[in-house]
Amino acid sequence: MQVTGSQFTLETALAGSDFSTFPDFPAEIRAPTGTTFGVSAFQIHFGGADVMTPGDAVDVLVAMNPAALTVEVNDLKVGGTVIVDTDAFNERNLKKAGYTKNPLEDDSLARYQVLKFDITKLTADAVKPHGLSSREAHLCRNMWALGLLLWMYGHERTATIEWLNRKFAKKPVIAAANIAALNAGHAFGETAEMTEHMVGYVVPKAAVQAGRYRTVSGTEGLAWGLVAGLRAAGIEKMVFAGYPITPASALLHTLANLRAYGVVTFQAEDEIAASGAALGASYAGALGVTSSSGPGIALKTEMLGLAIATELPLVVIDSQRAGPSTGMPTKAEQSDLFQAVHGRNADAPLAVLAPTSTADCFDIAIEAVRLATKYMTPVIVLSDGYLAHAAEPWLIPREAELPRFPVTYRTDPEGFHPFLRDPETLARPWVKPGTPQLEHRIGGLERDYDSGHISYDPDNHARMTKARADKIAGIANDIPLQQVSLGDDHGKLAVVGWGSTFGALHRAVQITRDEGRDVAHIHVRYLSPFPRNLGDLLKRYDRVIVPEMNNGQLVKLLRAEYLIPAEPFGKVTGKPFRVTEIAQAIRMNS
Repeated sequence: MQVTGSQFTLETALAGSDFSTFPDFPAEIRAPTGTTFGVSAFQIHFGGADVMTPGDAVDVLVAMNPAALTVEVNDLKVGGTVIVDTDAFNERNLKKAGYTKNPLEDDSLARYQVLKFDITKLTADAVKPHGLSSREAHLCRNMWALGLLLWMYGHERTATIEWLNRKFAKKPVIAAANIAALNAGHAFGETAEMTEHMVGYVVPKAAVQAGRYRTVSGTEGLAWGLVAGLRAAGIEKMVFAGYPITPASALLHTLANLRAYGVVTFQAEDEIAASGAALGASYAGALGVTSSSGPGIALKTEMLGLAIATELPLVVIDSQRAGPSTGMPTKAEQSDLFQAVHGRNADAPLAVLAPTSTADCFDIAIEAVRLATKYMTPVIVLSDGYLAHAAEPWLIPREAELPRFPVTYRTDPEGFHPFLRDPETLARPWVKPGTPQLEHRIGGLERDYDSGHISYDPDNHARMTKARADKIAGIANDIPLQQVSLGDDHGKLAVVGWGSTFGALHRAVQITRDEGRDVAHIHVRYLSPFPRNLGDLLKRYDRVIVPEMNNGQLVKLLRAEYLIPAEPFGKVTGKPFRVTEIAQAIRMNS
């Protein structure tokens, strides 16, 4: 279903629609077919207007078996269309899905327009000339369903046919069979005497800025942004060291294909080794990058403390997921904010950023590299499981428009010591090992402020602790002032969010402002330190609510920092906010 959804997305993009996707799949590698916890779903919201979310209730649901129906039908609009494969609704599958009777034969689906097709038989008939086994023919059902949906929305099949030929280049019979199934589904929509509910739709092209676009996931955006940051900094190599963990593993897979651009990837034996390898690369003068998700970030904590003590640049990508512990590996949350900002022993501040969308992942990765290298500090980027896999159109930037911030390695031995600070940034010099006359040692033990030697002096420790804190706090002078995403910079209510909630919050504020409500949307990309004007901005509103996919973390940070009576609005279901949920919260608070 993920492949099917991805191909529908590609054809949607080529048709000129704006879109946003939501892949939703089980944690098990091979979850039992036909069970509710094994359902893999792919949702796409597309149209001619600015699409900012994967949509709330869906208009059309394609349910390939009873389990898919029972899991997803509650997200279908009343009056919406559900397309089912009748062959899959047999006694065995109904029992596995928890049905005591067939929902296609009673009135349990009366609220919807139900279109019943024997997709399995229609697919088998379409691929019969290619001599496939029964199992192989069954695997082509998704292509038949895709063909039908492409017909329904007036999309082409060319890109999908080309993709099938490439994917099965060594198995031309399989490619031909899948293409036959795709064409058969499309032809069925064109030629069958359909009911009034099975009609074609014309979706207008979206009005977008001129330029070259491509579909991008958050993972791809982060990977390419890191490479762009590497180029912007003028650093020769990036060493990405990681350990497999859902949903962060995709970043390692993506970067492994970019070795031609100076990327070295290393799969370590565990999370601690991965972060240690990345930190060692930074010590050697490369850009060290590592990534993980919640449990893995917890394991990296000790090495993050070492990075802060040694004051070396390190970029850490955290693709957050539902926890605690193993939790729900494929479901998204924003519950690592406390861990990112405060989750280390002692006073150990670092910079924390969060992208607002899959396209913004590119820009935030570049910014993470800039801050890490300029301020000689670890930077944590808080993505999440939704952003990692979701996709949207991305305007490919021109290379000449990308930022440049070349780093300088210390080579002059005159007056050198390893913690001699830049008076503006408080960053220490970056020295490549082996630079003549700049031999030095660093480590986790405290350093003398004036010489860089190991020191146990209590007053010196207090001075160094303050210097490290002042360095991170000073980043606030080098980042943009907080802007209001939508609405006025004062008023009755501010809706404050961070990370992947941007689209749902923005759309909900649009809707409620159109109703005449005095509400504004503020989205925070810089979470440590906060933009220097954020406190003054929030105090201009009578009320502040903070929707976030956790039990209330940003809201507590804002209360502690600015002493404002911000109110929490949390969601911890593993799924993104719906626009209607935010809009209802706004109505109740305004």
